[in-house]
Amino acid sequence: MRITRHFSGGVKSISDMVDFVIEELKSYGIKSKECIKASITVEEAAASLIQHGSGVSSKENDKSDVGVDVTINAFLGRITIEMSAEGEEYNFANDISSTSIHNSFAQDESLRETISNILLKSLTYDLKYRNINNKNYIRMIVIRSKNAMLYQTLGAMALAIIVGLLISNLMPGEIGEGLNKFVLVPIKTMYMNALKMVVAPVVFFSIVSCIVQFSDMTTLGRVGGKIIGMYVFTTFVAVSIGILIYYLLQPGDPSIANSLVQDASAITSQTMEVSLLDTIVGIVPSDIVNPFLKANMLQLIFMAIMCGVATGLLGKYSELLVNLFSAGNDLFLKITTLVIKVMPIAVFCSITSMVITMGAKRILSILGMLGTFLLGLFGMMIVYCLLALIIAHINPITLIRKYSSSMLQVFSMASSNASIPINMEACEKKLGISKKIFSLSIPLGATLNMDGTCVHLAVFALALAKSYGVEISEGMMLSMIISIVVLSMGAPGIPGSGLICLSVLLTQLNVPVEAIGLVMGVDPLIGMFRAMSNSLGDVVVTTIVAKTEGEIDMKVYNK
Repeated sequence: MRITRHFSGGVKSISDMVDFVIEELKSYGIKSKECIKASITVEEAAASLIQHGSGVSSKENDKSDVGVDVTINAFLGRITIEMSAEGEEYNFANDISSTSIHNSFAQDESLRETISNILLKSLTYDLKYRNINNKNYIRMIVIRSKNAMLYQTLGAMALAIIVGLLISNLMPGEIGEGLNKFVLVPIKTMYMNALKMVVAPVVFFSIVSCIVQFSDMTTLGRVGGKIIGMYVFTTFVAVSIGILIYYLLQPGDPSIANSLVQDASAITSQTMEVSLLDTIVGIVPSDIVNPFLKANMLQLIFMAIMCGVATGLLGKYSELLVNLFSAGNDLFLKITTLVIKVMPIAVFCSITSMVITMGAKRILSILGMLGTFLLGLFGMMIVYCLLALIIAHINPITLIRKYSSSMLQVFSMASSNASIPINMEACEKKLGISKKIFSLSIPLGATLNMDGTCVHLAVFALALAKSYGVEISEGMMLSMIISIVVLSMGAPGIPGSGLICLSVLLTQLNVPVEAIGLVMGVDPLIGMFRAMSNSLGDVVVTTIVAKTEGEIDMKVYNK
C-alpha cells in the first residue's frame, strides 16, 4: 500500500517545511534520531535548491518564498522524501557538502560547519539528484524496507506466471520457444553460474573462519558432533515421513505412464555413485584444485577443517592466516550479496521459462504427487517446530516467522548451496546466532542435510513405481531408504540434482528410467520447495545447537 503526504512550496518557510517533515515521519512511527537526520538533510537540500533556483542566499532563504515541493512516500515499509524546485542543473553533491547547517546546537561557526559537513557526508549516500526540463529533483531514503528483496521477488514470481501464461496462450509457439531459448534461459543460466562461482569459496572460507575461532578442539568436536548428529536424525525422519505420507495418500496413476517426453535420456544418462564406501573414500581429495573446480562440497569441507585446525597450530603465523581467511570469507560473502541483488530478474526469467515449457495440462496430471510431496514438507516443518520446542525450549513460531522472508528468497533460488549466504545472514541478524555456530552448521547443512530432497525421493520414487506397476518388497524398501540417505548426503545442492538422484533410485527399484519424463517438466517447481525445506532444516538445527551451547542472543531472537 502506498501512502503519500505532500507539502506544496511557494508560501511557506524552510522551518515550516522541516516541521512538516518531522511531524509526518513521526506519524509513521519513525524514531526521533531518524527524524532529526532527515530534517537536517531536508533543510540543507531545500537551501541548496532555493539558492540555485532563485539566487537567494542561504542566510535569507528561511524567510523567503521557498518554492520547493516536498513529498513523503511510504510504500511496503520503505519511506522516501522527494523534493523539487525550478532551476538549472548544478553539482548538487559538492554544493550541499559545503553548505552549513542553520542550527543551534553549536555556537562556534567553524564547529557548526564541521559538524554539518560530517552529518551531510554520512547522509548524502541516500540522496539522489537529477534535473529534468530545468527542474531540480532530490530524493532521499529515510527507511529502507527490510523485506524489499522479498517484495521484489514475490512481484517477479507473480509477473512471471502472468507473462508465461500470456506467451503460452497468445503467442505462436515458435516465438515463445525462441524467447525462452535466446532470452530467458541465458539470463537464468548466467545468474546461476554466478552463484555457483562463489559457492565453493564461500563454503571453504566460512568453515575455516569458523574453526579458527575455536581455541579448544574439544569444544569444536562437541559442537560439530551435535550438528552432524541432528542432521543425520532429521534425514532419517524425512525419509520416514516421505514413505508414510505416500502410503497414506498413495498418489500415482498407471494411466499416465504413457505420457513421456523424448528428452528423458538427457537427464537419466547422467549417473551418480550411491556406494556408501565410495562416498566415504571420496571425501579426501587427491589435490586441492578439483574440489573448487567441481564444487565438491564434502571434499571442500574436509579441506576447510584441515586448514582450520592446522592454522591454530602454526604459532606465530596463525594470526596472519586467520586475518587472511576472514578477509576471504568477507570478500566472497560480499560478492554473493552483489549477485543476489539481481535475483528478482533471474527469478522472473526462470519462472517464465518454466511456465512456457511446462504448460498447464502437464501440471494438472501430476498434482497428486506434488500435493503429497508438499504435505510431506509440511510434516517436516511440524517436526522442526517440535524439535525446537522440546530440545531448545524456544518458541518455534518466532523462528518460522523471522525466517519466512529468507525462506521465500531460497524458494526462488532453488539451490541449497546458493542460499548459504542468505541463511547465514538470517542466523546472525534475525535470530541472533553466534557466527561461531552458523559458520560451521550452515555450510555443512547445505551438503549433508537434504530433508526436502529425502521427502521428494521417497514420494516420487514410490509414486512412479506404482504408475509403472512395480511392487516394492520389504528388501527393496530397505535398500531404497539407505540409497535415499546416501544420495541426499552426496547430492549437490544445485537445481536439477533431484532428477539425477531420482533416476538412480528408480533404476534400483526396477522402474523404467523413462518415468522421469512424467515429472521432468515440474521439477523446477519441486526444486524450489526442496531447497526451501532443506534450508529451513539447516537453520532450525543451527538454532537448536546454538541454544544448547549458549551461543544465541535471545533478545535478538525474541525482538
